[in-house]
Amino acid sequence: MSELAERLHTAPLDGEEDNAKRRQIVDGARRIFLKRGFDAASMMDIAKAAGVSKGTLYVYFENKEELFAAIVQEECCHHAEGMFKLDGNDHDVEKVLTHVGIDYLHFLCNTGKAASLRIVIAIADRMPTIGKTFYETGPKSGIARVQAYLEAQVRTGVLAIDDCEIAACQFLDACQSTLFKPVLFNFEPPPSEERIRKVVGMAVRMFLAAYKTERGP
Repeated sequence: MSELAERLHTAPLDGEEDNAKRRQIVDGARRIFLKRGFDAASMMDIAKAAGVSKGTLYVYFENKEELFAAIVQEECCHHAEGMFKLDGNDHDVEKVLTHVGIDYLHFLCNTGKAASLRIVIAIADRMPTIGKTFYETGPKSGIARVQAYLEAQVRTGVLAIDDCEIAACQFLDACQSTLFKPVLFNFEPPPSEERIRKVVGMAVRMFLAAYKTERGP
């Protein structure tokens, strides 16, 4: 049977089975992309790693660009929802931002995540949709969640900030300062927990020195 015929005769499963099959494909694709990079990975490689036929693979994803975009969006959304789940009613800004900064660096400086980001950067020029998907569901979403938290603190008088979006970016950039780029460029291994806490602590102190009011806890 030809590849096209196999695709036409392979219907997607329903409900939980469908979700399980898609997860199987996505997990296999992630392993291949990280091992071989985007350009060297083929749909046949992905099908073998996922334990499915090429026909089944094409039922769920039209090409590897669509598959990689799905992986990027899934990972970014999952981590943004967990890492940047902030309670605007918690006015202990030092505690909240310290927790956010540490979690952010654990995610950002993970070797596997850095490898994924290298792939996105490498293909973003010729596949801008993937770059846009990554930024909107990852960095932009994280910034917006921190921004919303800061705005809540401004409304209660805990912080005094003219532009909370810029302040959110300043904080996140200060956290990754000196730590992320060495990992991204494969110059150094992920930083130690002690180093992460030191850099985040400095970022939090600088942030509060700039924006905390006398009313703050």
